[in-house]
Amino acid sequence: MLELSSDQRAFQAEVARFADAEIHPHVREWEEAGNYPIDLFPRLGSLGWLGVGIPEAQGGSGGGPIERCILFEELSRASAGVALGIYVHAVLAGGALAVVASGELRDSMLPGILSGETIGAWAYAEPDSGADVTRVRLSAERDGDSYILNGSKLYITNGTIADLVLVVARTSGEPGSLGGISVLAVDGDTRGLTRRSMDKLGMHPSELGELHFEDVIVPAERLVGEVDKGFRQCLPVLSQGRIYGATLALGLGRASVDAATTHVQAREQFGGPLTGQQAVRFTIADMTARLTAARTLVYAAAEALAARQPYDTEASIAKLVASEAATWLAERAMHLHGAQGYMMESPVQRYYRDCKIIEYGEGANAVQREMIFEAVARGWRP
Repeated sequence: MLELSSDQRAFQAEVARFADAEIHPHVREWEEAGNYPIDLFPRLGSLGWLGVGIPEAQGGSGGGPIERCILFEELSRASAGVALGIYVHAVLAGGALAVVASGELRDSMLPGILSGETIGAWAYAEPDSGADVTRVRLSAERDGDSYILNGSKLYITNGTIADLVLVVARTSGEPGSLGGISVLAVDGDTRGLTRRSMDKLGMHPSELGELHFEDVIVPAERLVGEVDKGFRQCLPVLSQGRIYGATLALGLGRASVDAATTHVQAREQFGGPLTGQQAVRFTIADMTARLTAARTLVYAAAEALAARQPYDTEASIAKLVASEAATWLAERAMHLHGAQGYMMESPVQRYYRDCKIIEYGEGANAVQREMIFEAVARGWRP
């Protein structure tokens, strides 16, 4: 079990206090409105939390993978939908700019991301390109000092509110090849870019959008990384995202266990508390065990990343186990609540709706299983 340092424990307590005071009381309101509380971006920026994991030399707040995991786990415990928007903004958009973008592009765009004055998004998925990035069709054709973008993107978190969208586009070759895929930083209000909000089962406060590009002109200096190689260069950022995406599952899992435990201790049935029933006690024990196992795997992967050790397979295992544990935990919490848990005023129904998408995001769990098998076939062992 990971032993946090005194500084890490203090940071965890600070984020938990913020989440309990500034997010949790408003979650139902944000859920019903279906709009992201965008004022959280500059508020978290002023606290330095959007820059956690980014070197101070680049304007970040320092810290590393463990601190990032703490941040997203605590935010997700209060609202996974809120945590998802911050994760995409800080880790995917901010991480790509910090790690891959040229110094000039990074210095011009990263400060706005870190302060929260600029909202970031990462546009990857397309109608015919989900887990298979080689099928990317959105084209970026060179025209003098610019690129002209045509095509569509689907399921883009922050897509409808982003001021800056990092767009994965094909700059050469044909679909079916990982080569020829670049990343361009596109302003959200660029002429020819239209955005449509998409309804979804869970994560209601988060903004999910469909983006359509029609002759969108982007200056060539907006390339994030090298032409035809930018997506490959961003892969380490995406690989790390499996770890941080798994922390969203941990936050949901903790919320489910806490809600279930509180409920069964207070609820009386057939002349006594629910905890008088062995099946209920064993369910809480099983929930606690699964959450603890998932958390151990996620933080072990984060420790490997922090130590600059191989972490790719560990990240896949952590994401697979944590996301599926969250789904199971949310279902068990709902079951223990009975009809009460099925009501919209109950938070456990929200946990149940929110958790499933984590099994799909950052590489669907079927993809994670393939990657784990390939690692084992090459000789990887736990």
